[in-house]
Amino acid sequence: MTTSRPLAGQVALITGSGSGSGIGFACARRLGLLGARAYSRALRGARE
Repeated sequence: MTTSRPLAGQVALITGSGSGSGIGFACARRLGLLGARAYSRALRGARE
């Protein structure tokens, strides 16, 4: 079985990935599986 990695060599910056069950986390995971270097960032408690 061959694996398609159409985003190989691309970089993705994902914000809002603090929850392991949220959309930001899911996007980061999927982009990584597609071959992108996925960098994620979450800020908790940053709002006052």
